[in-house]
Amino acid sequence: MSTERQWDIVSGVGITALAVASARAVESSRPDALARDPYAGRFVEAARPPYPLPASAAEAEGLEGAEGWPAFATYAGVRTRVFDEHFERAAEAGVTQAVVMASGLDTRAFRLRWPADAVCYEIDQPLVLGFKLDVLRGHGAAPTVPVHRPVGVDLRHDWAGALEDAGFDRSRPTAWLAEGLLPYLPPEAEEALFAEIHRLSAPGSLLAVEYYPDMRGALDGVSGRSREWAAQLETLIHTDERPTPGERLAGLSWRTRDEPMVDVARRYGRPLEGPSHVAGSAVFAFAERVS
Repeated sequence: MSTERQWDIVSGVGITALAVASARAVESSRPDALARDPYAGRFVEAARPPYPLPASAAEAEGLEGAEGWPAFATYAGVRTRVFDEHFERAAEAGVTQAVVMASGLDTRAFRLRWPADAVCYEIDQPLVLGFKLDVLRGHGAAPTVPVHRPVGVDLRHDWAGALEDAGFDRSRPTAWLAEGLLPYLPPEAEEALFAEIHRLSAPGSLLAVEYYPDMRGALDGVSGRSREWAAQLETLIHTDERPTPGERLAGLSWRTRDEPMVDVARRYGRPLEGPSHVAGSAVFAFAERVS
């Protein structure tokens, strides 16, 4: 992750978030979309990226490298739906306090159906949240969650303190989400993140994350298709070997399970094939604090 001074929506980690929003927009425009994000394309339009990013499937067809966008959109659709369902399951279990880590251009607080007593905290750098909220408000979007609390703080700082200052209640079970975050963290920062989540979580809390067992192999796969993207990611992604989320949480009273993305995609009827196999190496990890 970049510092607040360095953050820019059209470079570094900002452009990767914008590319994922673009993929969500492409997926959302499909008649058989796995998930629909009506705001994803708005971010692309507002950002004016240095090279074309599509805001729909029709736009993707006319771009250089068009053959890769359906696969990327499928990846984004699978991931979005999986984590949408994470919050739906949490609500069904009576867990109505949610925290989205490094929320970026996530719009779940503006598009999901939430329980009447729900509160959603979004943690990210102030400039990230500012860009997102400016775009959303500019298009008349309002939160669908009853209480929406953006928390502007860099995760390398005291994000837990900032979260509690914003009203977070550690005695209340929480639905946590870390979507697309772990590859940007070195092993020691990832360990600290899980330790803080554990410290702040009451029994019954739920956690969903995405991780890559072989991040080096995934990056090499990207390099085989797009040297430009691979060069950007090489400066941002950490490929060090590390314990899996399940291994980190095993001794901390969390019950965990993994579900490979390829299995989830097949279950949704959208198997990951061809150029999407790189993203398909991801694994979804789910955990519940039992005591």
